[in-house]
Amino acid sequence: MTEQNFKMRHWEETKAQSSWQIFKIMAEFVQGFEALAKLGPCISIFGSARTKPESPYYVLAEEIAKKLAENGFGIITGGGPGIMEAANKGASAAKGRSVGLNIALPFEQVCNPYVDRETLIDFDYFFVRKVMFTKYAQGFVMMPGGWGTMDEFFEVATLIQTRKFLQAPMICVGKAYWQGLFDWMKTVMLETEHNLSPGDLEMIRIFDTADEVVGYINEFYRAHKLQPNF
Repeated sequence: MTEQNFKMRHWEETKAQSSWQIFKIMAEFVQGFEALAKLGPCISIFGSARTKPESPYYVLAEEIAKKLAENGFGIITGGGPGIMEAANKGASAAKGRSVGLNIALPFEQVCNPYVDRETLIDFDYFFVRKVMFTKYAQGFVMMPGGWGTMDEFFEVATLIQTRKFLQAPMICVGKAYWQGLFDWMKTVMLETEHNLSPGDLEMIRIFDTADEVVGYINEFYRAHKLQPNF
């Protein structure tokens, strides 16, 4: 067997296995849609799994989630430690809906203890999980985080910018953390390279306090309907 034939045979075997993955992917979508559709309005909170409980950002995420829950919003997180744990803890303290969209990882992310067990959903696929973060969320709170948080930040920003789903409040928390990125986007992406439109950056707010975050979201929904994004 030639090297080329060997590669093609291996590719055909892999392609056949990939076709069966469709059913697993569909099952994750169905499970997520059925679980989240009945929860009512929620806010997705993103941030680092590495943030420690003594961090001011952990404390702030907990406070934001608690206040949002007291205002009738469920809280959706990735279900893991760090900022996710803080947000679920805040929602739980306010007796609000505390949702965890857990992801299977090689280093075995463990769900935090503040997620409502009936709303814990486990995913194998990041792209399915990201759909669940966005479809039913009525707002997006971006706490400081790493690559995963940045991935979610730009995903949500792109969906709002391109109007692929309804307009929703998007908030970054912590000016000290986020302002440098926004300054770069303004001077390089917008003003120098013209890769953004003038109004794109205005879609996103940067706040430092829980009251600012909750006040902005409540004000937004005095003028907009609460409904799924797509």
